[in-house]
Amino acid sequence: MLLNAVIVEDERKGLVNLKQMLNLHCPDVEVIGEADGVESGCSLFARNDIRPDVAFLDINLGDGKVFQMLDRIKPISFDIIFVTAYDQFAMRAFDYSAIGYILKPIDPDRLVDAVDRIRPRGQARTEERLDAMRMYQKQPNVFEKMPIGAVDGYHFVKIPDIIRFEAEDNYTHIYLADGQRITASKTIKMYEDMLSPHNFYRVHKRHVINMNFMKKFVKGEGGYLIMDDGMRIDVSRRRRSAFMTQLRLMQEL
Repeated sequence: MLLNAVIVEDERKGLVNLKQMLNLHCPDVEVIGEADGVESGCSLFARNDIRPDVAFLDINLGDGKVFQMLDRIKPISFDIIFVTAYDQFAMRAFDYSAIGYILKPIDPDRLVDAVDRIRPRGQARTEERLDAMRMYQKQPNVFEKMPIGAVDGYHFVKIPDIIRFEAEDNYTHIYLADGQRITASKTIKMYEDMLSPHNFYRVHKRHVINMNFMKKFVKGEGGYLIMDDGMRIDVSRRRRSAFMTQLRLMQEL
């Protein structure tokens, strides 16, 4: 099914990069409109010939926040995917409301996954999801702990205590800072999606790591990480470029 998309992004380089990645990885998405700010975005959505299925939106625009635009173009019948630089509070809010988001620099896998979740026009319930996100701002402690369903019951684990996740078929092993291992009957993809706003990163098809527990990254043809618990974790060739970009961003903080 062909999806009509608009992009609101104030950085030309970011706009061109997103269009190129959509063309390369999401051939069913056709960009039908572009804007670079709140005012130009409102003008774009006011056009009768612009009827998108999804809008890719940066949050911080040159003339304000994208939420100002969204408040002015109601009712919203299309889906939304935010494309934004890392902001832990905002990411938690998006998770809480089930609104799509992609972190910059864009990971192709996350882009494809976000596009796969787009709902048909008119079924997106985007305004309800935006309201849920705003409501989260009044109760930001929702994610202090997470429940993990295991064979012996539910374990309630503090997210910062998780060192890493390791996939084994349809199960996931969760390794904690106290040496405990919990095996959950969920796929590693679910934990990747849930915890990427909390400095968790998928470095291999079998491994999602908490970047706070990285001890050393060994470069070379077979690049790998050494974690604080002593485990060696391979970084796949396919994910290495995006991972190295993430490391460079950390150095700039």
